[in-house]
Amino acid sequence: MSTATLHPSLSGILDRLGLSGHPAILAPDATGDVAVSTNPADGQPLAAVALQSTEDYHATVARSMAVQKSWRMLPAPKRGELVRRMGNAFREHIEPLGELVTLEMGKIRPEGIGEIQECVDIADFAVGLSRQLHGLTMHSERAEHRMYEQWHPMGTIGIITAFNFPAAVWAWNAMLAAVCGDAMVWKPSLVTPITAIAMTEVAHRVMKDQDIFVPDEGDPCDVFTLILGSDQEVGEPMIADRNLPLISATGSCRMGRRVGEVVGGRLGRCLLELGGNNAIVLMPDADMELAIRGVLFGAVGTAGQRCTSTRRLLCHTSVADEVVEKLAAAYATVPIGDPLASDTLMGPLISPDSVGAMRSAIEKAVQEGCTVVCGGIEGLDRQASRPGNFVEPTIIRVPRGTVPSITRDETFAPILYIFEIDDLDEAMAIHNDVDQGLSSAIFTDSVRSAERFLSHAGSDCGIANVNIGTSGAEIGGAFGGEKDTGGGRESGSDAWRAYMRRQTCTINWGSDLPLAQGISFG
Repeated sequence: MSTATLHPSLSGILDRLGLSGHPAILAPDATGDVAVSTNPADGQPLAAVALQSTEDYHATVARSMAVQKSWRMLPAPKRGELVRRMGNAFREHIEPLGELVTLEMGKIRPEGIGEIQECVDIADFAVGLSRQLHGLTMHSERAEHRMYEQWHPMGTIGIITAFNFPAAVWAWNAMLAAVCGDAMVWKPSLVTPITAIAMTEVAHRVMKDQDIFVPDEGDPCDVFTLILGSDQEVGEPMIADRNLPLISATGSCRMGRRVGEVVGGRLGRCLLELGGNNAIVLMPDADMELAIRGVLFGAVGTAGQRCTSTRRLLCHTSVADEVVEKLAAAYATVPIGDPLASDTLMGPLISPDSVGAMRSAIEKAVQEGCTVVCGGIEGLDRQASRPGNFVEPTIIRVPRGTVPSITRDETFAPILYIFEIDDLDEAMAIHNDVDQGLSSAIFTDSVRSAERFLSHAGSDCGIANVNIGTSGAEIGGAFGGEKDTGGGRESGSDAWRAYMRRQTCTINWGSDLPLAQGISFG
């Protein structure tokens, strides 16, 4: 098809990626069972994609399973070499891929490029990992026996991703799963399907142009498959599919409960990365300039649409007024607009529904006695006159000694609730009294306060930071959270173990057959 029928910004990016005329990317007015990707900055359709059926899903899984039989037998360092090439391909296309993320999702251009940099980083990490899939050896209680543990590929796995990181979360899973010997089926958000098509195409180009992996059956590209379908036609069959021993799912807590219920019912494994209600504790001995900068990016970056976005600020009462004043002044300087423009710091929300959810949350906060410091309904009304899903970042001050119910919810928008606290004990009580447990931070120059925050009596989150914000994790550490956040761990550290199965082996190299625990039988 001609890209002249596509959104002009998309056409230019596709040209640079060599994806002009890609058969999966249709004109926005395409008929049939399609999903339309919309530019959140101007409300205009970018392109459409054809939705696939349950039958298409099962055919995709069959292809991945067929090629995985050979993929698992390829030595891990060889798999790592292909992932290395994939990382280089991401490097080569980092700007157009990053701009595609920006165009389709709405995060500003530096964040879009940063997301593709995450894909590069996790590929680099996985290359090294391909030579470090270590097991353990241990001494047997039986003479002339050897015991050890080893790790095998899990099999073909399912990956479900959300709109807010339409490239990086797939890469976190895909690069590790690939070196571990797993093929994969990717179901992306239908809000950002063009990014998924582009990332898959980059992976497929690498798999086509190589002679390292020649499977006995199937196409090398089927290690990395993509399925574009609705939750009903694809999502439900996917999570119920016993052919997929692992489902890695990123999204809302509601979605995670459904995935956990169905996958658990078939005794499969889940890797769940769900919601966050992340808080920063701000103590009076903190470096205030550093803290203001950390809170600002955490709350406003990506228009509050990160699972690690800062939702709550637990501020010591002695500095609360000063902090509120400085934050409000900083918020007033944030340029809001076209996320591809170089001077923009905050782009739009993903959809009109997200704008509506922000409005409802602000209204409920006011009903519960909170005070809007800046932004608020007036800010939403000011932005409503322009095309796109723009909002103003909002600060809401919570009445002293209260915990309004709305502050326990995760609203995927740039709303920051500010609480006053008298000491660290009070801060931790409020901090941990939410259902989610993803990311957390404290700003303090006190070693005691920092260590208390990081202790077993401190933050109950999977991520805990000192003197940096809640947002912006590196791929070297395992990423994930506790409680309703799902308990999963992706990306670095030993997260690779989620994509493999452990096997304990015992070898008898003697001529006798002693039993464990000294049992005598016969």
